[in-house]
Parts: sequence; C-alpha cells; structure tokens
Amino acid sequence: MAGESLVEAMRDPAFYPHAPDTVELIQTHISMIFIAGEFVYKVKKAVDFGFLDFTTLEKRLFFCTEELRLNRRLAPRIYLDVLPICQDDRGRIRLGEGGRIIEYALKMRKIPADRMLKRLLAEGRVEPAVMKAVAERVARFHGEAATGGEIDSIGGPDTVRKNIEENFRQTEPYVGRTIPEDRYRFLKSYALRFLRNGRSLLEKRVADGRIRDCHGDLHLEHICLAEEIIIFDCIEFNKRFRYEDVAAEVSFLAMDLDYNGHADFGEVFVDSYIAATGDRRVLSLLNFYKCYYAYVRGKVNGFRLDDPAIPEEEKPGAATAASRYFELAYRYACRLERSTLILTVGLMGTGKSVLARTISPLLGAEVIRMDVLRKEMLRIDPAERHPEGFGAGIYADPVSRRTYEEAFRRAGRLLSTGDSVVIDASFRKREDRLKALRTAAAAGADFFVLECVCPEETARMRLEKRSSDQAEVSDGRWEIFAEQRRSFEPIDELPAGVHFTVDTAAPPETCAASAIETIRLGGRQ
Repeated sequence: MAGESLVEAMRDPAFYPHAPDTVELIQTHISMIFIAGEFVYKVKKAVDFGFLDFTTLEKRLFFCTEELRLNRRLAPRIYLDVLPICQDDRGRIRLGEGGRIIEYALKMRKIPADRMLKRLLAEGRVEPAVMKAVAERVARFHGEAATGGEIDSIGGPDTVRKNIEENFRQTEPYVGRTIPEDRYRFLKSYALRFLRNGRSLLEKRVADGRIRDCHGDLHLEHICLAEEIIIFDCIEFNKRFRYEDVAAEVSFLAMDLDYNGHADFGEVFVDSYIAATGDRRVLSLLNFYKCYYAYVRGKVNGFRLDDPAIPEEEKPGAATAASRYFELAYRYACRLERSTLILTVGLMGTGKSVLARTISPLLGAEVIRMDVLRKEMLRIDPAERHPEGFGAGIYADPVSRRTYEEAFRRAGRLLSTGDSVVIDASFRKREDRLKALRTAAAAGADFFVLECVCPEETARMRLEKRSSDQAEVSDGRWEIFAEQRRSFEPIDELPAGVHFTVDTAAPPETCAASAIETIRLGGRQ
C-alpha cells in the first residue's frame, strides 16, 4: 500500500469522478473513511489484531467484497460497489482501473447524519414506537438470516468462550489505564463462571435454531432513520463475531441504549423484540451479553490509545469512553439474575446501612431499612430522634417483632415478583434470621447474610459522629452498644455458603466490591 501518498490522494476532491467540494477523513482502528460529498469510500488498514487480518491486498479485497454482500441485507441502497485504486507508471493514484492495483475501496452512499438514531435520541426526537419498529426490523432480519451447519458450529458456546478469553487477553495492556485491576479480575471471573453454569442454556439455544448469521455490531451509531430503517456496517471480518445468538445482538443495542442514557428505550426495544419473536429466553441471557458487549466496546475504544493514526487530542476522549464502558460492564456483572434476599446484619455503628445503600443499586435490589420502617409504622418522622434505653420505648420487643414481621411481608411480596431485596437491620436474634431464610425459600429466592464487623473504636467513632448528624434516622449510640453486643446471638444456625463477614473498617467502595464479589462469585449465583 502506498501509505501517506494514498491518503493524500484520497483527501483531494479531484480524486473522485463526481468532484465533491470537500473530503473529510475519519480514522478508526481498522479503516480510513473518506466522506466525499454524497458518497463515502472506505479503505481497510493493513492491520492484524488477531481477531481480524487485513495485512495483504488479497485479504482486503475479500473483506471489502464480503462487507458489500453482507451489508446489502439491511442497507441495499447504501452499499454500492468495491472499486480498485490504481497507481500508474508516473506514480499518480486514481480511483478505478488504470495501472497497478494498490488498494480497494468500498463505495457507499452517504447516510444523512441528521437522521442517525443516536443523534435523534440525544435531541429527544424519538418516540417508543420508533424503537418498536427497530425491534421488528431486527426480528425480521433474524428470521430471514441463515442458520444451521457452519453457523451453528461456529456460534456455539465454545466460540463464546473463545471470544471472551480473547477479550480479556487483549485488554491486559490496558489494566490500570482504562480498567482497574480489581474490575478486570471480577469481570473475567463473572464471565467464565457464567459460561460454566450456563453451558446447557447456550447449547439449547443452538438446538433451537437461535444462532444466526447476524449483524454482529448492532449499536446506535449503525442505525439511521431515513425513509426506511437503515442498519449498516455489520461485521464482515470474522465469522465468529457475526455467527451468534440473536439474544447477543439484541443485548448489544440494549446495552448501547443504557450507555447513552436511554435505558427506557432499551426496555421497549427488548420487549418489542420478544413480542415479535416469542423468544422469551432472551431475558435469561440479556445481562450476560450486555456485559460482554460493554466490555467489547471498552476494549475497542482502548485500542485507539495505541493507534498512531488517531490524533493525540482524540485519545483522552477514547480513554474516557473505554473506562465508562468497562464500568457499565461491571454494573451488569454485579446485577443479580435471580431473585435474592440479602441481610446486612451486625451491631450498631458497624456500617450496615452504608453497605446496604452502596450495594443495592449495583445488585438491582430494593432496600428495606428497619430504622425507617419502624418509625413509619409508628407514624413518626424518620428524622425524629428517640434515644431510648436498650430494648425500651419504640425499640421494645413487641414493636421490634411487628417491625420484623412487616419487613418479611414486604420482602416476600417483592421476591415473589422476581425482585431482589436487601434488609438492613441488626438481626441479633437467630429466630429472625431463620424467618428471613424461610421468607426467601418460600419465594424460591437465593439468600445471603452479610455480617458487618469492625473494631469497636471505629464503631464508637461512627456512633458519636452520628449523634450530631441531623439527617441520620438511626437512634443507635455508644451508650447502649455494649448491651446490644451482649444480646447478639452468634450466627451459627444458617446453612453453609450463605453467611459471610464484611470488614467495614475499609472504605465503603471497597466493602461494597468485596460484598458483591462474595455474592456473585462466592455464593450460589
């Protein structure tokens, strides 16, 4: 390839037979895209990333031709031709025949930028009916897409594992740059654990004909709402990224809607796709594939940091985008797939409420805070202080009994509808912990107890600070700490694998990460 001379030639409007006024160059990690008036010309870079190989002219021709063929499935009027780029004996480079072929360009019709779905969403110009129409278009495409044979063979669980292992291998250089080491380890463990536990589900998807020759790169920047729905720029360079479960394709777009702040439209898209196809098992795989694709997008944005063709001023933005995608992948990996009841238990001042408040949004769980519920039931303002003696006044046993029963009733109702719940309370009595266990069992929910512990001096410091905090709803204080400690019945009645301790002397974020890792990777999930 002629290198800079080719770029120089293609940036000149005179290079093109239709003589555009200007030519704009956009660089990606695998392509150079020349926007020349009403047409776009895409040239593949001579790169080898392992998952793609464009290092020879013959390979670039093959994949240009594949890109044309595959994208005509969803955008037939956009993808026009593959053209040779030649150099004559005098060194002049021209588009079309006439000399030695040095490169190939995919010619496309320019898509109207003002009708891109991402832009329309940002401008608030999209109605739910639009996402329903996109879902129905994707559903029709999947219904018509090829399946069986090589597609099933390549798109099965072994390839999913290969893709995931490759993702983590290729992001090792970015650990500490775009993804923290603890997030990297957690996400890798989550993905491999899901593959082990979910292999039979993935195999059933193959047997059910849900592996198709898909688009493979279905995110907002590849959808345009013109006179018709245009979906473009599919994966042509690697079959194992395109031969995939339709649930993965659906999850990709739903993830990108989440990333761009349109989670409500993501729900409409997923629900509409399921309504159009009847494929409810998409929901069983949605979180896993959302995590997978958020990680892929983080990886791809990270690649831009080491691409010499990317201007330096664009790299901080790429790093930020990569980090945001990795953080979104982490949030998906944290989210509980099964209805779960979690207790944050322990003595006053040990950080139960902080832990419950920090982990609940990551897990996707509702919080029932006993201090608030108690006062709500007694029609007392939660911020109103009641410094009673230990076990006296509003903290007397009969009141506590009613409060725990109401917490179990509310938790049971939420669990029965598939939600997850965190109950934040001391749970100093075995009887109450066992009732919580039975509440979870009755709803078919998983159950975990996170016992919060810390040095007494830390608890004392927290309780003394709490006494001056007007917004604090807890009436716990150091003067009654010792009595609560003496009355706390050791946690020795629960089955193995549900009770874990959390050292809450560490920062809240560290405690939350430890607790979530325990629940998601150390328990039965």
